[in-house]
Amino acid sequence: MSSARARDPRLIVADHVAGGIEVFALPDGARTARLPGRYPSEHAGFLALSRGRTAFVDDRAGELVVLDPYGPGRGRPLVVASAPVAIPAEHLAADPSGRLIVVSTGLGHADAPWSDLLTAVDIGGIGGPRAVRVRTRTGEPGVLVIPPPEHGRHVGQAGHTETLVVLRQREPGALAGYRWGDLMAAPAGCPAVPPRAGLPLPGDGHGDAYDPVTGLLFAAAGTGVHRARTTADGLTAEPPLPWGGPGRGYYLRLDPVRRTLWSGVRGGPADPRRWPEWTNCAWWYGLDSGRSGRIPIGPGLVFRFAVAARHIAFARVHPDGDELVLVDPAAGTVTGRVPLPAMSGAPRPGETPWDGVQRRSVAASPGHDLVAVSRGGHGEILLADAAAGTVVRTLTVPTPLDEGGRLALSAPDDGAEADTVGR
Repeated sequence: MSSARARDPRLIVADHVAGGIEVFALPDGARTARLPGRYPSEHAGFLALSRGRTAFVDDRAGELVVLDPYGPGRGRPLVVASAPVAIPAEHLAADPSGRLIVVSTGLGHADAPWSDLLTAVDIGGIGGPRAVRVRTRTGEPGVLVIPPPEHGRHVGQAGHTETLVVLRQREPGALAGYRWGDLMAAPAGCPAVPPRAGLPLPGDGHGDAYDPVTGLLFAAAGTGVHRARTTADGLTAEPPLPWGGPGRGYYLRLDPVRRTLWSGVRGGPADPRRWPEWTNCAWWYGLDSGRSGRIPIGPGLVFRFAVAARHIAFARVHPDGDELVLVDPAAGTVTGRVPLPAMSGAPRPGETPWDGVQRRSVAASPGHDLVAVSRGGHGEILLADAAAGTVVRTLTVPTPLDEGGRLALSAPDDGAEADTVGR
C-alpha cells in the first residue's frame, strides 16, 4: 500500500478562541473524541510525535498536552501526558524521539516582548513528565532540539555529546545554544541560564527547521535561509541559501517525504493594507540535491501551508476569491486550484489582514492525499482530495473557528515526526 493510500487518518480541529478540540476519523468524517475547555496556542500550533501522537500547549491552563488521536475507540485515552509550561507559548519543538520537548514564550496579547521564560519537558521521565522553567532572553524565540550525532548520521559533524536546545532570537538576532543537562539541572525559581554557544543572525528571523539526517539547522530571515550545524565547540555557520528573487519567506518547514525545505515567499508592497497586491511563491530547497527553485502561486494573503503525500497545499485569501492551491513537487508547478467558499469577516482591501478578521488554517499528512482547510467564523472544515483536486466533504464543529482555528492531520506511520517543530 503506497503512502498516498494510507488508511485511518485522524483530523484534530481546535478552536483557540472559543476553546475546545474535536477529533474526526477520515475519510468518513465521524467524530471520535471531544475535548472541551482547551485553548491551544495558535502561534505554537501542533507538534507531530511518534506513534501518531500530537502535542500542543494550552495557553490558558499553562500546560503541554500530548494527544493520542487514535486512542478513543481503541481502549486508550485521548490525553496521554501533560506537563506545566510557561505561557504564552511562542514555539514548541521536540527531539526526533519525541521525548524531549521545549516551549518558548512570546508576546501573547502584549505589544512588545516581555517574557524570557523557557520550559524544558522530559515527557518520558521517571515517575511521569518532568518540566523545568528557566530564564533566557526576552524576545520571540524560535526553538529547535538537536540530539547528539548518531553513528552514520550528521555527516561531517564533529559531534556534541548531549542534546542541545537552540533558540532563534530576534532584535538583535542570534542563535543561542543551551545544553539540555544545564536546563534540567536548574534549581527552582526560574533562574537565568546562559547559553553555551551562539552565532549572530539577522534580527528579522521568522521560521525554523532541523534536518535529523545531516544535523543542519535552518532559520529564515530577510537575507535568506541561514544555516548552521552544531559541533563539539558550539555552533558553526554555513553559507545562507538565497530566496532566488524578490521577497522573503515568512514560514519554513521540513518536508520529510521528499527531504525538502519549503517556504512561502512574499513580495510586493510593504504597506500591509495593500495585501491583495502581495506576490507569493513556493520556495523549495532539496536537502540532498542542493537545488532550489520558486513556484508562483498567486497574489493575496498566503502564510502557513501543509505537506501532503504528493502535494504541498497553500490556502490563498484574495478579494477575487479564496482557493486551496496544490503544488506538485515532482512537476515543479501548480497542478490544482480548488475554490473555497467565502468567509464573512474576511480581510478587506485597504485594511490590514491580521487583526479582527477571519483566516484559514490548513493541514495535511505526508502519508495521505487528503488536505483539510478551515473556513474561519463558520465552524466548517473542507476536506479536499489533493490527487483529484476536489472537495470531498465538509465537516462542522459547534464553535465558529474564529481566526481559522488550528488543524492537525495524521496518518499511521506517515513519518510526520521527522519535522520536529510545531506547526
